[in-house]
Amino acid sequence: MDSYDTPIHTVERRRTPRVIKDADAYFTRGAHYAMPARGSLDRSTARKATAGKPSTFVDQMTMRCLALGILCMASMMAIIVFSDPAHAESRLKDIADFEGVRDNPLMGYGLVVGLNGTGDKLKNNEFTSQSLIAFLERQGVNTRGTELKSKNVAAVTVTASLPPFSRTGGKINVTVSAMGDAKSLQGGMLLASALYGADGEVYAVAQGPISIAGFEAGGASATVTKGVPTNGFIANGATIEREVNFSLNAMPSLNIGLRNPDITTAKHVAQVINKHLGVDAAEMIDPGTVRLHVPIDYKDKTTALLAEIEGLPIQTDQVAKVVIDESSGTIVMGENVRIDTVAVAQGNLVVRVEETTQISQPNTLAPATAQTAATTTTNISTEESKAKTTILQRGATLRELVAGLNALGVGPRDLITILQTIKTAGALQAEIVAK
Repeated sequence: MDSYDTPIHTVERRRTPRVIKDADAYFTRGAHYAMPARGSLDRSTARKATAGKPSTFVDQMTMRCLALGILCMASMMAIIVFSDPAHAESRLKDIADFEGVRDNPLMGYGLVVGLNGTGDKLKNNEFTSQSLIAFLERQGVNTRGTELKSKNVAAVTVTASLPPFSRTGGKINVTVSAMGDAKSLQGGMLLASALYGADGEVYAVAQGPISIAGFEAGGASATVTKGVPTNGFIANGATIEREVNFSLNAMPSLNIGLRNPDITTAKHVAQVINKHLGVDAAEMIDPGTVRLHVPIDYKDKTTALLAEIEGLPIQTDQVAKVVIDESSGTIVMGENVRIDTVAVAQGNLVVRVEETTQISQPNTLAPATAQTAATTTTNISTEESKAKTTILQRGATLRELVAGLNALGVGPRDLITILQTIKTAGALQAEIVAK
């Protein structure tokens, strides 16, 4: 028989198994879930309902689209159910410090020369005079028994910070501060000054021209000062002469110190590190410390281990806290601040005291001894604004707390008092820190 004479229903019966095969590819047991007939929950019932009826290409495409749609819906539901809620995260290197990786403070004493008459008065600063005499003697100049009157020299303290793993010959910045009554260090040159560490050893030597951010100018009756001209800065002004002996790679374990200790954050740090490394290498010691044991794969490669974990995202958490600076009227509140149901009323009492001076002059018939007299009249008035009341519901968030207090029209000073009063009433679930 020629292929053109083949009945249509015969061709369609050959295509029918392909539809069921496609369903089996999307579902583990597709034969139990394929629904070729509407309302049918059983494959055999569906086959009987459609027996003898030719299926079309449109029916096949409908089945495939239905299977694909069900698969997509199942995937979307799985993503919604099993996905974690969004949280603010920070890198480990931004919230913690690694043991041994820190700066070391350095300090020294020196002389600044070349000042334009703005240095120390030697007769008022004995230490400057003695330092100048000792410096001149080291240069072979004997000034013993003479009176020095130079105004171009100032005694200063020199401070710097030695970065971790600094090497000999490196450069670091230094800060220079006047010790005596020098008016300005502008234009001065710091003579070679040794910088000492906490162990008394010399770690750097500083020298160079001083740059200052302020200035002082004035005349006989007025003086203008901007910034602090007695503090200076020398960029790369010190040369490192001694290194700090510390072998980070040889450490079998080290501590990770949180900059803001919190027990929940420390727990998250340990969990994230262990999940990334695949071993229980980190453990929480206290709210501010996580102990990291170097795995065997990173033996003698501790630096590589820290480079791998320092960029891990950490979900941070902090105690609810309200920081109040009464001197400037500044208030800073964390997002976890909550309050119980409380009603707040705020009103202002204004008392005005006005004094008016009146001049009384003698009239034409007054005796010759009469004199002009000044009398003062005092007027006192009080004004109390209408008190405003707002109710803050239990569990109110930071946004609701601020909105409710702003509705009262209170300023920073009144807001400080209100927050302290709410805390006293036991309705503020946060710690208040007053500076």
